Amino acid sequence: MNAAATSRVRIRGEAGNEVLEFVFVMLVFVPLLMYVIIIGIDLARAVQTAQVARDAGSMFVRGVDFSQSGNQAELARIGNDIGLAVPGAGAGAVQLSKVTYIATGDCTAPCNGGHYVLVQRIVVGDTTGSGALFPGHSFMSLAGSPSYDSQGNVLNYTTDSSAVVTGVSSVLTLNSGEYAYISEAYFPSTMVYFPGFATSAGNYSSTIF
Repeated sequence: MNAAATSRVRIRGEAGNEVLEFVFVMLVFVPLLMYVIIIGIDLARAVQTAQVARDAGSMFVRGVDFSQSGNQAELARIGNDIGLAVPGAGAGAVQLSKVTYIATGDCTAPCNGGHYVLVQRIVVGDTTGSGALFPGHSFMSLAGSPSYDSQGNVLNYTTDSSAVVTGVSSVLTLNSGEYAYISEAYFPSTMVYFPGFATSAGNYSSTIF
């Protein structure tokens, strides 16, 4: 066999090796590329979630009544890109809470003196799915199920022990009679994750005014 024939045989053999090398590279590169895309989209949704929480809180502290359908629709318009819809629908929810502190001696016993209490709460969006996930994400924990009026105001929050909230003191300190307006947003992930890669149940963000 002359040198030219030997070279052609070597080239054909190397061509097969190149195909195998390409397959092995793609087995690593394609999942890595998909992972980068997934992380990028989730980061964008996290930024949008934080923006919705800030916008909702900014309006809430300024006295916007989110028990009104028109104001809920405006908030849904702001969060429409990540699935917020009303009434009680869509993928995701915004929870608005007004909290105060009652100092010991500021009310006649039996009362919630010495505790942080929930004064008002309104959930906009998915109140049965995403809205129900707030207890698993929120830094606040409500003692029970207090009674609300049509505007989300808690009835008898000074005496109803179910209106007591814990966890607030870990992020802020209120003096007696001061109020904190807390806006929380949660939107579940819409991405499909591959086995072996990190997963995310969704994006949560909170802001306090």
